[in-house]
Amino acid sequence: MVVGDIATGTEVLVIGAGPGGYVAAIRAAQQGLDTTLVEKDAYGGACLNRGCIPSKALITGSGLAHEAGNAEFMGVHADPAVDMAQMIEWKDGVVDQLTGGVEKLCKANGVNLVEGTASFVDDHTVRVAHGGEGQGSESIEFEHAIVSTGSRPIQIPGFEFAEDHVWSSADALDAETVPDRIGIVGGGYIGMELATTYAKLGAEVTVVEMLDDILDPYEDDVKRIVRKRAEELGVEFHFGEGASGWSEGADGGYLLQTETEGGEESTYSVDKILVAVGRQPVTDGLDLENAGIETDDRGFIQTDDRTRTGVEHIHAVGDVAGEPMLAHAASKEGIVAAEVIAGEPAALDQQAIPAAVFTDPEIGTVGMTEAEAGDAGFDPVVGQMPFNASGRAMTTGHTDGFVRLVADEETGFVLGGQIVGPEASELIAEVALAIEMGATVEDVAATVHTHPTLAEAVMEAAENAQGQAIHTLNR
Repeated sequence: MVVGDIATGTEVLVIGAGPGGYVAAIRAAQQGLDTTLVEKDAYGGACLNRGCIPSKALITGSGLAHEAGNAEFMGVHADPAVDMAQMIEWKDGVVDQLTGGVEKLCKANGVNLVEGTASFVDDHTVRVAHGGEGQGSESIEFEHAIVSTGSRPIQIPGFEFAEDHVWSSADALDAETVPDRIGIVGGGYIGMELATTYAKLGAEVTVVEMLDDILDPYEDDVKRIVRKRAEELGVEFHFGEGASGWSEGADGGYLLQTETEGGEESTYSVDKILVAVGRQPVTDGLDLENAGIETDDRGFIQTDDRTRTGVEHIHAVGDVAGEPMLAHAASKEGIVAAEVIAGEPAALDQQAIPAAVFTDPEIGTVGMTEAEAGDAGFDPVVGQMPFNASGRAMTTGHTDGFVRLVADEETGFVLGGQIVGPEASELIAEVALAIEMGATVEDVAATVHTHPTLAEAVMEAAENAQGQAIHTLNR
């Protein structure tokens, strides 16, 4: 303990109030454990403040404007004007409401909230430095701890986010004006979501990606649909190129410089450069070594299927513990951590954790692909339903994509699903439930779905896997 510190104690100490941390804290308190949650920034973490929620707000706003301005085929003629500052203000209001709600939920469940930055003194003590001059610090002794400090955007050499024209994803979500030209470094899910958003807002978008395609490691036919739609929106792609530097352009903008593995150089005229090459764990300042916690060569904390680190009474959840770096996975991990600490027989089942990409069209996946099922020793059978054969999809004007189910031919058990198309992020939940409960394609096909809905495509894919589809040709 540092001289002058206030010393307190708790049964469960949670560090970080993101979707893993605050959920863990609430569940621990619900289990009757004295729980303390330490947060240095804002409740809800990167997801609520700088990621999931603000990005989906802008995706919705930009999509609405684009839909209204491109619906002549429906007989709708409009020329919408986007007030970006007002859209950002609306987005911020949504964020504020949700983050305030997280704080209220924590308090209502009896969680002790502490504002400050935590660092380990040893494996049963942290020191929390409170923000602001003269605010002091306190030492908190704990029986169990849960580290949920999240992740931050990776910076690449020469592209520091301190430069006004170099954006992180968070900067792109706070911009009150739309740049005329934006260069995006990275064709992963963050880069592609923001590429389609800014293209719909009227920017000229250029994406440079070192790999030979976007959205690694999604299947080729899934990626192809999203890439084709982005190109229709005006997004320009340059594959096999890595960002090597930038310089000031003659027109007041900037030149984004790239280089291939073979040394071939290119330049692209832009006004802003968005770096979206991935995320890295936030562990600096935690002094993990004082608690005996080790990280891998990428800085992630390694855990077992009960979220325990190498120090059994200290857990790690969410992005800081590595893949899958998804907010809903973090929340599930937080619940498991709290229940394990409470003595419950909880463990993680990664098989049924869905993932979604909010591009246009959306992508939703869960479980195994056909190739993965084969590699795992199954004899996979596949059923597919295209959205261009869906009555409901046709009435929305969005018919690109398909629903695909992967099942075990011998037992019929659903092993996975891949959806690319309208509302894929919502539709994938049914497939996740099927995997979680051990449903067969016969169960899914026999479930009566409301007509006309997009969800009928899941039923039709299940019927197609059995060779009994009505509204698409059977394989």
